[in-house]
Amino acid sequence: MKATKHAAPRRWHGRGPVRGVALATLAAGVLTCLALTSGTGGGAGAGRPVAGSAAPAVPAVSPAVGTPASGGGASVSAAPSSTSPAPPPPSPPPSPSPSAAPTVTASGSAGAAAGTATLAGRIKPGVARQGVATAYAAADGNGSCLYGPTDDMMVAAMNHADYESAKACGAYVSLRTASGATLTVRIVNECPPPCAPGQLDLSQQAFAKLADLSVGRLAITWTLLSPENAGTISIRYKTGSTKWWCGIQVLGHRNPVAELEVRGAGGWRQLPRTDYNYFVSADGTGCGGEIRITDVYGQQLTVDGMTVRPDVVQPAGVQFARH
Repeated sequence: MKATKHAAPRRWHGRGPVRGVALATLAAGVLTCLALTSGTGGGAGAGRPVAGSAAPAVPAVSPAVGTPASGGGASVSAAPSSTSPAPPPPSPPPSPSPSAAPTVTASGSAGAAAGTATLAGRIKPGVARQGVATAYAAADGNGSCLYGPTDDMMVAAMNHADYESAKACGAYVSLRTASGATLTVRIVNECPPPCAPGQLDLSQQAFAKLADLSVGRLAITWTLLSPENAGTISIRYKTGSTKWWCGIQVLGHRNPVAELEVRGAGGWRQLPRTDYNYFVSADGTGCGGEIRITDVYGQQLTVDGMTVRPDVVQPAGVQFARH
């Protein structure tokens, strides 16, 4: 069989310059094609980032604090950008000045109906009570409420049931006899049994305004009173009070006091009331700090902190509204 011979490749016989021009032309065409392809974004996957390539650096924009993230979900508060100036720290609340006037916050209005005195105990405003009036030697006017001596002897002792562990202390009551005689007295003492509910044991000076002392007992009707002239409230710390234990007393209040609170680390704390008419902080909480006083009508007075000065009457300069 006769073998077939492949023709040997022909050598380029052109001249040097001609060959160079051809190569240059070919290279220019390739570059042009590449440029056109890149400019038009052609080819598969145009407009999408190449996998594994880094995206150009774009400055991050922090969302506003408290603004919900786009698309829903939990809102995220972004930390301030390192290039943004840090916001100024909030200004601390001003410290109360010792010489500042006491702060007064009142709720309720004067002349409120008896039904609004939700903190009243047995002695309810606007409710007439039936009872008897008796007399006792009140000496200097001091008594279980521990207000101390007084020049105004129009005072009385409240029967044990209506005394309610000193809740009646300082209350003004207006009483009337069957003959029409009237009198206003302030409760400064407790009358133990056999004083009956509704009974008022008047100082001899007060009883004498209604009848001769020889009468002994008078049928009366009495009601709680919010007097027109009451001056202003004072605060007194009990003898022996310190920053570790203190007893606090309110004096000169127009309406009966229902609650007393002191400001502690966790906020307002209500203090228990004793039979001898002091509100006691057994662990020293609030001793010397702010005091909030609430009357039977729910009206509140807030008094700035006072130095713990045992057995010293310190004026607060405030008073409950008249009802």
